[in-house]
Amino acid sequence: MNLEECVSGIEVVVLAVPSQAVRETAKKMAANIAPDTIIINAAKGLEMNTHKRLSQVIQEEIPHSRVAVLSGPSHAEEVGRGMPTTGVCSSEDKTVAELVQDVFMSPFFRVYTNQDLTGVETGGALKNIIAIAAGISDGLGYGDNTKAALMTRGATEMARLGQAMGASILTFAGLTGIGDLIVTCTSMHSRNRRAGILLGQGKPLKEVLQAVGMVVEGVDTCKAAYELAQQLGVEMPITEQLYQILFKGKDPALAVNELMLRDKTHESEDAVNQINMKWL
Repeated sequence: MNLEECVSGIEVVVLAVPSQAVRETAKKMAANIAPDTIIINAAKGLEMNTHKRLSQVIQEEIPHSRVAVLSGPSHAEEVGRGMPTTGVCSSEDKTVAELVQDVFMSPFFRVYTNQDLTGVETGGALKNIIAIAAGISDGLGYGDNTKAALMTRGATEMARLGQAMGASILTFAGLTGIGDLIVTCTSMHSRNRRAGILLGQGKPLKEVLQAVGMVVEGVDTCKAAYELAQQLGVEMPITEQLYQILFKGKDPALAVNELMLRDKTHESEDAVNQINMKWL
């Protein structure tokens, strides 16, 4: 069955391709998608070069469709075995999100809705960056303390960039933020974490990607997020160091050392800065 046959006359289409293939696939589908068809994107990432969220990419290529996003901590290896899993669906149209919720809800897959489309997509994309960093920590032989620090400070970075993009900070405390971050940073199902482990063991990126054998979404997302953070003036030290490791050949141990020796600051630095600004 070809792509045209797959999508013609279908009311709900699930788009589950690598993030960098979303635009090309959507473009190929567009002529055969009926008006008001619901397209559910399951990929997690940001488009390279444009830095756009994937729902934006789909809407550009298929403007007559209604787009929803399905995200959250949901490794397919476990969902396919019927293990209890929760996810979150978001759309600019509340009725679309609720319809998708009804379609996917089952005794082993519980779906919540969230109207913060920007936050849901951003959380799902950025957690892959932190998962690579967590894997590097494992590959370097560091312990639970290090990983906890990376995950916690990584969550701060995710929320910081998300807010700059217009998302609600509360979304990053939910399934598509902390939830997805936990599972991706700790599970061996995670391609991003496995890639990070190999990087931490000193293997070059090209060899790492060949060894994983599947798309490691966090690599391209790291580049897009790093560039976007530069444009928006958002501080993302973990993302910046990972960018240097992936694309500039920086030694991972040196990157960790530089993170540890950054200028001292308050844990809730963003809130403190906002308070201080009020006194100026």
